[in-house]
Amino acid sequence: MSEVFEGYERQYCEISANLSRKCTSAAALDGEQKKQKVSEIKNGLDEAESLIRKMDLEARSLPPNVKAVLLAKLREYKSDLNNLKTEVKRLVSGNLNASARDQLLESGMADALTASNDQRSRLLFSTERLNHSGDRIKESRRTMLETEELGVSILSDLSSQRQSLLHAHNTLHGVDDNIGKSKRVLTSMARRISRNKWTVGIIIAVLVIAIILILYFKLSK
Repeated sequence: MSEVFEGYERQYCEISANLSRKCTSAAALDGEQKKQKVSEIKNGLDEAESLIRKMDLEARSLPPNVKAVLLAKLREYKSDLNNLKTEVKRLVSGNLNASARDQLLESGMADALTASNDQRSRLLFSTERLNHSGDRIKESRRTMLETEELGVSILSDLSSQRQSLLHAHNTLHGVDDNIGKSKRVLTSMARRISRNKWTVGIIIAVLVIAIILILYFKLSK
């Protein structure tokens, strides 16, 4: 929530409550006292309207989710300001005689003030509700930031694990190459052993045949 907007909001609520009290007291005055009081009320209305414009500009400069909450508040404040202006118009609407003024105070003004008080009560309720909505938005934003940080941490861990897997894959590839080389060496050795076996077998066969021939010639003599 904007601190600037909240500052304007506090000022407006103070001015609105003060203007409401002045309207109530001005209704019972006559002549110059009433004119002076009405003049003070009009100055207060100008100040309240200036604060409304400042709140509007501040709200529209904020992110959409915050802006929507503040503009909803602002609509309530504008409605409250319009009610105050209506009360002032009734105060300056004409030269009423004492009985007419008393009747107005007893009926119309009382109704207007009651309506204004009801409106102000609704305004305070709406403000409280919107403040709760703002708190929920803050909580949601904090949760979102925590989730984002967790996601970044998980991605960092996954990246580290990926590097470890790539390193392990390269290591296994090197081991596989070494196994292939060893297999080729063993195959070559097996072939040599096989050839040596045949060579030894042939030599033994030749020796056996030679011994047999020698024995044959000796025995034949």
